[in-house]
Amino acid sequence: MYIILLTLLFIFTSIPITFAEDQPVKLGQIVVTATRYGEELSSVPSNITVISGDDITRSTAQNIPDILRSEAGVLVNDIGGNRRNMTVDIRGFGETAGSNTLVLVDGRRVNQPDLSGTDWSQIPLDRVARIEIIRSGRGSILYGDNAAGGVINIITKEENKLKAGGALAAGSYDTYKGNAYFSNSTKALSYSLNGSYLQSDGYRDNSDTNAKDLGLNLSYYPNNTLRINFSSGYHKDNTGLPGGLKDSDFTAGKSRTDTVNPRDFAEVEDYYFKGGPEVYFLNDSLAKIDFSYRRRASLSFSSFTGGNFTGDTEIRTIAVSPQALLKNAFGNVKNTLTFGADIQDAKEEIENNSSFSGIQAVTLEKESVGYYVHDEVRMTDAFAISGGYRHDRADFDFRSNLPALPGSPDHTDMDEDVLTAGLNYAYYGKSYAYLSYSQSFRYPVLDELFNFITNTIDTTLMPQRSENYEIGLRHYFTETFYGHVNFFRIDTDREIVYDPGIGFFGANNNLKGGTRRDGVELSISVQPLNWLQVSGDYTYTDARLKGGKYDGSAFPNVPHNRASVTASADLGKGISVVLNGVFVGERPFISDFDNEFRNQEDYTVINGKIKYRWKYLTAYLDVNNIFDEEYSEFGTLSLFSFPVEKAFYPSPGRNFLAGLAIDF
Repeated sequence: MYIILLTLLFIFTSIPITFAEDQPVKLGQIVVTATRYGEELSSVPSNITVISGDDITRSTAQNIPDILRSEAGVLVNDIGGNRRNMTVDIRGFGETAGSNTLVLVDGRRVNQPDLSGTDWSQIPLDRVARIEIIRSGRGSILYGDNAAGGVINIITKEENKLKAGGALAAGSYDTYKGNAYFSNSTKALSYSLNGSYLQSDGYRDNSDTNAKDLGLNLSYYPNNTLRINFSSGYHKDNTGLPGGLKDSDFTAGKSRTDTVNPRDFAEVEDYYFKGGPEVYFLNDSLAKIDFSYRRRASLSFSSFTGGNFTGDTEIRTIAVSPQALLKNAFGNVKNTLTFGADIQDAKEEIENNSSFSGIQAVTLEKESVGYYVHDEVRMTDAFAISGGYRHDRADFDFRSNLPALPGSPDHTDMDEDVLTAGLNYAYYGKSYAYLSYSQSFRYPVLDELFNFITNTIDTTLMPQRSENYEIGLRHYFTETFYGHVNFFRIDTDREIVYDPGIGFFGANNNLKGGTRRDGVELSISVQPLNWLQVSGDYTYTDARLKGGKYDGSAFPNVPHNRASVTASADLGKGISVVLNGVFVGERPFISDFDNEFRNQEDYTVINGKIKYRWKYLTAYLDVNNIFDEEYSEFGTLSLFSFPVEKAFYPSPGRNFLAGLAIDF
């Protein structure tokens, strides 16, 4: 494998650098997430992917995590097998991927301040215009907490013309989907409205789901220097939670589609509003301020050996983000300076009812303020340097209806300072190389920080910090053929995990020692024929614990090897075909920090899609898991069983979805 990597690197780097003098730099893809404004991809010192609307249309994906699972450095786990409870992990953070991968929608933070992670089902794929993936911890400078692995920014559609359409689909497991949209634009106003519906029984017993979504985007231009934006979304779903199946369950005769938790469920209602003005001045400079409000309410029931648990939670989040962008030039040197602040208040109201401890009402609150500055200096058309700094502070408070231990604290505060620096060199046409260093951090989330047994804040928990090193190169052999190679190292100190080795049932903890993640990401995209597009990627990740009681262990749920290949063909007369394959290698089970158990097995899944388009109509058929592979994307140790066992979350077998869409 290393010979292959070295060979590819030699091919990429053997292109004569002197070509930069003969070939002018051409405009490449534009990315917003890396700098909080539109910037050329070749100017950002990081491995970045921009998934366009055309890429989404050509894919076999049915939701956002589906499209992400085919990207280098990204691991997706469908926990329930129903495309409802999904985790997306960038660069190997395993169980805490949801707290180390920052997810944005149109620049608005989606990550909750608790362990619930990102609710991917609230962002329907048909509402997405494009997706930007920024790997590495550079996002911590501009966005703050939760960006240790990377940032995913989902940018919703904002049409500038009259369009309307809808779609209906049905398939395996009594799955039914529908969506509709309408958009229009005038000289001063553009708007779009969409809605979707999903109902499915799911692959396993008690994995049914029912979801409804609405979305609205508005932009108003009263004059040439002012733009006012507004967006809103509403999501509601009710989903069964089938839980894991242990080895002993299979021995007792359970099948892959069975459940031992037939009554477990989760209900979610979530809505948000976001808006604010943008003022343009001095040509390309601008000042803006975003206001947002979000309310997420969830009700869940779970059962376990000897008891059950009901959780009723509501989180309300208010955020304000002022920002300024100043562009100027000094002769041939161009400078772009960005600075701003992120102010957020998140309050969580919890009512837990456990068969062991009775009813407990808790209020948790996190107030955070972050200030940042980022500057890019383009010395020539080919060479740029960039750097940034952020100071961030968070205050945590709690109240409970139950008494705390005498003298226990009900408040704590934390602060962090991080920086980044990078170099970019566009050496031939759109081809470029880069080098970067960045620091990142994450605070403990509310239900890691709060101890529900002692009713106190755990003041021993400290923020997690990482140092990220990255070097890479993207070379365009032709306009339709490029390869990308990227090497990274992430050294993490005080990593926050649920440590099963503490006490009787384990506890949240800062790992002693550190964690090192070394990796290589390779990707390629080529259009060998006018009607054929092929892309592929491979990721090697070695994530290991350094020092402490788990010294030398592989980090749970992080495979050494992951790869994917996608081929799309336009066969003419409106017919197109897509094939996609994903391979995920062996990896330790969640919570197996000692690596005592045999790894989860590797798997390869092939998906396909055939589509026919005629005028305004499109018909399609998706076939997922074509070869009916038996596998589990997610597996964990069942810490509450005696003795401890492996628990599997079986993934769906071969399944189908057929649909018809109309667009005007």
